[in-house]
Amino acid sequence: MSNIVWHQHSIDQAARGAQKGQNPVLLWFTGLSGSGKSTLAGALERALFEHGFHTYLLDGDNVRHGLCKDLGFSLEDRDENLRRVGEVSKLMVDSGLVVLSAFISPTREERDRVRALFPQGQFVEVHVSTPLSVCESRDPKGLYAKARKGEIANFTGISSPYEVPESAELTIDTSKGDLGTQVNGLLAYLKAIEVLNPPRQIAGAGI
Repeated sequence: MSNIVWHQHSIDQAARGAQKGQNPVLLWFTGLSGSGKSTLAGALERALFEHGFHTYLLDGDNVRHGLCKDLGFSLEDRDENLRRVGEVSKLMVDSGLVVLSAFISPTREERDRVRALFPQGQFVEVHVSTPLSVCESRDPKGLYAKARKGEIANFTGISSPYEVPESAELTIDTSKGDLGTQVNGLLAYLKAIEVLNPPRQIAGAGI
């Protein structure tokens, strides 16, 4: 590592964000399988995209088709999966994007490790707090049923713990209210912390 030196480019994150009319940020959606992380993040990205903001959504399943296709689901591999996603998210935020990452990310240590990559205020933890009973009733991939039968080891919420965030910036239970209202709440928060800069008109969010 002694021969590796960080090269500082002439165009920095602030300039890239200013060009896009926004302040770069990472929204980290964490919660149980079936909690609605990907649905919520996808709906927020659509709302931002339709109003001219520059975004990218990193989803747990999608990154395992490429970036993390060599990893399994052992505790060590899951930890490495999130480490890679954190570093990719950092690069994307540096490019000036509003980045949305939807991952179970079950431990506080894993999430805090990603948070530590960013300056204060640039990592927004969104705890999708939908109760286990609701997530299990949805079971969109049939994973809970397999986990209950012992066919899947280390399944978060069943045979492996989920550590609830202690100080998430936002907490959303997708079993309460509707998706549109939840997205408007996220948009209002992004406006309040001046991510969406300059302000633009977004229906229903008062932006």
